[in-house]
Amino acid sequence: MVTRRNFIKTTAFVGAATFSGIASCSLPGRKNSFKNITIQSVGSNFEREPLIRPFGFKGGYMTEIWQTANLLKSISGIEKVGLCTQNVLWSDASVFASHSESGGNALMYALTEHALQLIKSRSFTNPVELIDDIFEEVYQYGIKVTANPNLRKTFALNALVGVDNAIWMLFAAENGIKNFDDLIPEKYRPALSQHHKTVASIPLMAYSIPVSEIVQAVDSGYFFMKIKIGQPGTQEEMLTKDMDRLSSIHKAIGHYRTPHTSSGKLPYYFDANGRYEKKETLLRLIDHAKKIGAFEQIAIIEEPFPEELQIDVSDIPVRLAADESAHTDQDAITRIGMGYKAIALKAIAKTLSMTMKIANVAKERNIPCFCADLTVNPILVDWNKNVAARLDAFPGLGTGLLETNGHQNYKNWTTMESYHPYKDAIWRKTQNGVFDLNTDFYDKSGGILTDSIHYMELFKT
Repeated sequence: MVTRRNFIKTTAFVGAATFSGIASCSLPGRKNSFKNITIQSVGSNFEREPLIRPFGFKGGYMTEIWQTANLLKSISGIEKVGLCTQNVLWSDASVFASHSESGGNALMYALTEHALQLIKSRSFTNPVELIDDIFEEVYQYGIKVTANPNLRKTFALNALVGVDNAIWMLFAAENGIKNFDDLIPEKYRPALSQHHKTVASIPLMAYSIPVSEIVQAVDSGYFFMKIKIGQPGTQEEMLTKDMDRLSSIHKAIGHYRTPHTSSGKLPYYFDANGRYEKKETLLRLIDHAKKIGAFEQIAIIEEPFPEELQIDVSDIPVRLAADESAHTDQDAITRIGMGYKAIALKAIAKTLSMTMKIANVAKERNIPCFCADLTVNPILVDWNKNVAARLDAFPGLGTGLLETNGHQNYKNWTTMESYHPYKDAIWRKTQNGVFDLNTDFYDKSGGILTDSIHYMELFKT
């Protein structure tokens, strides 16, 4: 298999007089002092990964996903490559609709390159603060290049994921940090303090997935599945399609039982991606679920309404989760105030730095979190898994939740797995619907601080 590859490398060197020493500045809440790290040069690259079939949600369809790689080299000579899976449709559907698929991806990639230029030659002691320092400028640049004054913040955050990961990896290497636990600033540790032995593996059932494949997934051990609702069409057409699909799914799997939930029944997780324009429409779907006996099994309905509607949801009788509308920690606080009772974390879409902040404010307000996917590559699955493994157990379950659907959607998933530094590790594989997270997983931090030969070689000239 040959993956299409595109390469841009940018380099700038700081003067020899620049000193990388010990700074008194530390991460929030930590008493340690960390090295003052100077970024000597940067590089960027990407690969275009085709999908098995068009992937539909938010009323649109993707056919490929860009995997971007970002190289940071410190003045001490250490090189680290951070990865990002771009998703223009998820992060801002209006940008996706206004451009060709490749055009939208190119715009997001332009934000990544701009971010790299901003941090080139800069010094830092705190990854969170470095990302905070450049975020607004990256976001404003995004508004400019997309000509979209209402650009969603998630578009900029998605573009920053690989940059953020590379910063954390460089920070860890320069300061001799060997595992993810020691990487977490003390301020955010209460929200990321667990070490679950298992994490539920959540596959995604998009519009085009036939019910027979959902049954097959349950038969193979999956018990918690994410099902896309909010299908294309008018609001009435969407609702009719969603009701019919819920009926078909419940008829096919509603009778299955699992030892992983307190009720013994399979939990349903629906994701509307903001397609429901009125509360009354969602309530009609919920009434239909009651009518067919599926209501008690609805564990989560994620992001039902367009975020700009600012609808109070405290009276809706199911647990609603905020996803893309919780762009930042402040946005998460707003959503919780509106009655949302769960937050979908995406360390692989909103940066690890922002995810720690969101998890922290949710923990302070006793709001459960789980990790949702962005159809990311195998290495980024383990960035997300490190977060999911440390969150408090989700209500009704004894463990954390991690959505991962790349294996369902990438044409070359097996080849992509070979890029993982621990491709054969048992904790990488779903077994009976869960990831078994042994001591080796925690010792190796899921491989996220270990170099991937494949992605490092993208920068060999």
